[in-house]
Amino acid sequence: MDELNKKTSSYTEDSIELLEGLEGVRKRPAMYIGSSNQTGLHHLVWEVVDNAVDEAMSGYGDKITVTIHKDGSLSVLDEGRGIPVGIHRQSKIPAVQLIFQTLHSGGKFSDSVYKSAAGLHGVGAAVTNALSEWLEVNVYRDGTIYYLRFENGGKLVVPLEEQGRTSKHGTLVTFKPDPLIFGNHEFKWDTIINHLQESAFLLKKVRFVIIDERANLKEEFYYEDGLREYIRIVNQSKTPLHDVFGFEDIVEVTSNGKKHELKIEIAMQYCNDDYGETILSYVNNVRTHDGGTHETGFKTGLTRVINDFAQDYNLLKNKAKLDGSDIREGLTAIISLRIPEDILEFEGQTKGKLGTPDAMQAVNNFLYTKMNYYLHENLPLATAIVNKALDSQSARLAARKAKDDARKIRKPKRELIISGKLTPAQSKEYAKNELFIVEGDSAGGTAKSGRNRIHQAILPLRGKPLNTDTNSMERMLKNEEYATLINTIGAGIGKDFDLEDAHYGKIIIMTDADTDGAHIQTLLLTFFYHYMKPALKAGMIYIAVPPLYRVYKEVNKKIVYRYAWDDESLEEAKKEMGRNYKINRYKGLGEMNADQLWETTMNPETRTLLRVSVNDPLLVEKRVSTLMGKDASLRRKWIEENVDFDEEDEFLKEPLK
Repeated sequence: MDELNKKTSSYTEDSIELLEGLEGVRKRPAMYIGSSNQTGLHHLVWEVVDNAVDEAMSGYGDKITVTIHKDGSLSVLDEGRGIPVGIHRQSKIPAVQLIFQTLHSGGKFSDSVYKSAAGLHGVGAAVTNALSEWLEVNVYRDGTIYYLRFENGGKLVVPLEEQGRTSKHGTLVTFKPDPLIFGNHEFKWDTIINHLQESAFLLKKVRFVIIDERANLKEEFYYEDGLREYIRIVNQSKTPLHDVFGFEDIVEVTSNGKKHELKIEIAMQYCNDDYGETILSYVNNVRTHDGGTHETGFKTGLTRVINDFAQDYNLLKNKAKLDGSDIREGLTAIISLRIPEDILEFEGQTKGKLGTPDAMQAVNNFLYTKMNYYLHENLPLATAIVNKALDSQSARLAARKAKDDARKIRKPKRELIISGKLTPAQSKEYAKNELFIVEGDSAGGTAKSGRNRIHQAILPLRGKPLNTDTNSMERMLKNEEYATLINTIGAGIGKDFDLEDAHYGKIIIMTDADTDGAHIQTLLLTFFYHYMKPALKAGMIYIAVPPLYRVYKEVNKKIVYRYAWDDESLEEAKKEMGRNYKINRYKGLGEMNADQLWETTMNPETRTLLRVSVNDPLLVEKRVSTLMGKDASLRRKWIEENVDFDEEDEFLKEPLK
């Protein structure tokens, strides 16, 4: 295991540092886990898994097992040293009890136990306990089995006790989320295996086993080559320019007069048919969605080394230096850093952006040195990368010139609407405009009548769109529906797509709340993913959420009503109405009156939208290739395992008012 993280010091009850007590987690769970929906439910799992990962990352244990049980509980077993069980000198209770009952307690606030760790805020185990109906801990340590149990949100009901002898070492944590907090939400097999596969890529040579006793499923992930295998899966549907290459080493930095070791690992691959860039970064196995100093250092180092190589071999041909965006076009890169706790800085509470200043220069110099040597040793590959960047530069400069020429002419752009069905918005304030892509002419007519004419445009679809995952761009462009959509948005496609030219700030997919509607959503999202990915990344694509039911009755010669979006809210609406109510079941958007569609689904003041994002390229690539690819057996297997098709089964979606 990693010599960077392996420690020879002891891990005892005195290693646990108490910062503050457990308060208010059950009252305001969103403050700690983000929400009480599926995302928050799985956050409980990640917090416990993080503790197991920290042990493996520090060199203790090479297997982590996660089991979903039939009763709705879940367990995480590691083969580490086992949580300390001795009496903590400050709190006067067993250290393992302290960890599960007190926020900000653990061995991760000092590098005497973990040189680098994922669970850096120390709230995880306690938060999971606080939001569980019950939680049990089995510790296998020093030849003894130790056990304790909590119930009703962290109340100790079985104090620490010995339960026999063992030759095992490690910790087993089993918990059942509290239905009072999470309702009927259940653990999702796909969500858990995707997260653990990502962990296996980052923590190579550690085996992750996932078992689902509910459906008799089992999956194992083990990677010898870590990040390189990660990139191969992310790019599996693309055409690579070369095989994945990468670099890994430990570098030394000096901060405040003290020397520190950073472990840096980078893997890279360019693809011919990809015109965007995908850079995934991690710090101590935690995804940094918002980048930070390590990503900045990577981009700076890459730009320097490619330009210097191109100049050394006279490849620029008297042209200007390559821009960073030209060099990164078609690039998939993964950056993973292990940073000691005492110099680790995140911006904000979510660990989403690295702020450690030393990481920028460290990654910059590391990548420049390693890649400079690699390029000179692999001249055909290096030349191909430079030529790809030069092609990107030429296309970018030509596009800029065409745009400048168009501005000089000052002629209004002619709108090319092939199908003739678009009902445009009247405003030219494009950022405020919304394009509703609607299923069918009937729903389109209703939406047209109910819309805000100033800022809302309606584009009805005729039938189901073409599957762009299994058809060529040439055939896609000949499709009337897609041709109309591309020209309506007005920003181009593929490498020519430019957000600045978009005629809409929001593009909203509005389909019926049935399986056909869900299929159309998936087909359209696949199109946006392949040909307008910057719009997805910018958060411009949304899913409308129309109601399924309207419960109404007459009171004092007036109609009073409540809308319901699912069976649970239907029951609530029926209770509110009391007796003598009637129910409208909306089989499609076309069955709604214009004022009803406006009130429930289109009015910015009252509607709910789902924002579509692509924060997890691994999940998206796997899902697109499974659901939209040519292998029907993979698609059938996925459908059989995921019969409750909902928003989490397509892309990560964020509720938005």
